[in-house]
Amino acid sequence: MKDYNHILQSLLNFGLDISQIKDVDVLLEKILSEARGFTGCDAGTIYIKEGSWLYARYSQNDTLHAAATGHRKSVYTNITIPVDNSSIAGYVAATGSQLNLPDVYELDPDLPYSFNRSFDAMTGYRTVSQLVLPLTSMRGETVGVLQLINAKRPGGAVTPFDSNDESGISYFAVTAANAIERAKMTREIILRMNRMAELRDPKETGPHVNRVAAYSVALYESWAARKGLHQEEVDRTRDILRMAAMLHDVGKVAISDSILKKPGRFTPEEYEVMKLHTVYGARLFPDLYSELDEAAADVALNHHERWDGNGYPGHISLATLKALPGYEKEDGSPRGKKGEEIPLFGRIVAIADVYDALSNRRCYKEAWDASEVLQELRKDAGTAFDPELVEVFLENIETIRQIAAQFPDDSDAH
Repeated sequence: MKDYNHILQSLLNFGLDISQIKDVDVLLEKILSEARGFTGCDAGTIYIKEGSWLYARYSQNDTLHAAATGHRKSVYTNITIPVDNSSIAGYVAATGSQLNLPDVYELDPDLPYSFNRSFDAMTGYRTVSQLVLPLTSMRGETVGVLQLINAKRPGGAVTPFDSNDESGISYFAVTAANAIERAKMTREIILRMNRMAELRDPKETGPHVNRVAAYSVALYESWAARKGLHQEEVDRTRDILRMAAMLHDVGKVAISDSILKKPGRFTPEEYEVMKLHTVYGARLFPDLYSELDEAAADVALNHHERWDGNGYPGHISLATLKALPGYEKEDGSPRGKKGEEIPLFGRIVAIADVYDALSNRRCYKEAWDASEVLQELRKDAGTAFDPELVEVFLENIETIRQIAAQFPDDSDAH
């Protein structure tokens, strides 16, 4: 018999936990994981509603991931579903109704929605029970859909979802929807800051900053697992890192158009000015009121430093633009930071930024071949980049490619 006092406390703790998360992607993964834990189910997908479409943002499946990797792991998906009555998730989004389906293969053919069996056919997985909820905020707006799959008994047998859990999970869904709205607002503020940079520099696109942020989080999570960091620390840190990484080039708003939009190569003098976008970005966060302020300043300042010490801007005073005492080179310029003098977030975003820049077309170049990009990263491990982080990045290249598909450039989007 279930301990409903414990369940109530779990729901209250969930509301407190997610209220601390500011980034929408970290929040969505947390919501999906907690909902699956609350209902004891094997798999699930969380969708975000944008206009008349649902976009699958996270999918988890313990059975498939255990078979593939030996451990549970969240993955990006690249599925879109129309908000209409044709699919289960689309119907829930369109009507705001909650569905508890004991076996999706035994649906009444007279129902307006149907189950798409193609995923099961492709993977060999057998979807049985589903609990599908609209994520509807207190304002009455449906912001997404939570689809939970295959509730399990303690012995592992698949069972229908417990109808007694529906009221609890409904509270869960409302709490999650309100948190998603808040996180989307925070994300939008950051994207507006980046759009200011994009107006100045066409290379700084919304998809680019989203990809760099997501690559950075994926790299950090794998590095943290290798180091044995506690999950609570990882969850807090990745939330901060994602938002900070999105702001890595925001300092370009302070660079003159004559330099920023120059079609040809920079003169040495112009290049020196261009390098100051790192300092200008860090100057946007002079008062470190939060961990995010500190992380954003670190990323902006350090994402062009090199592991071998030949990057920029080096050990520099943000106020005077002069070398810090004791860090002057012979000509008086700042010595570059090297090795672990470079903050971890700067070392991570450096890899993510270069990978994305090489992998995608820009106005001044074509996209590199995927194998050439990886070869370049391997070549620069230990010189431009932290060699251990490059190793971890390459170990997770399939996840990185899934992220790239999640945030295509506008010209590539369907």
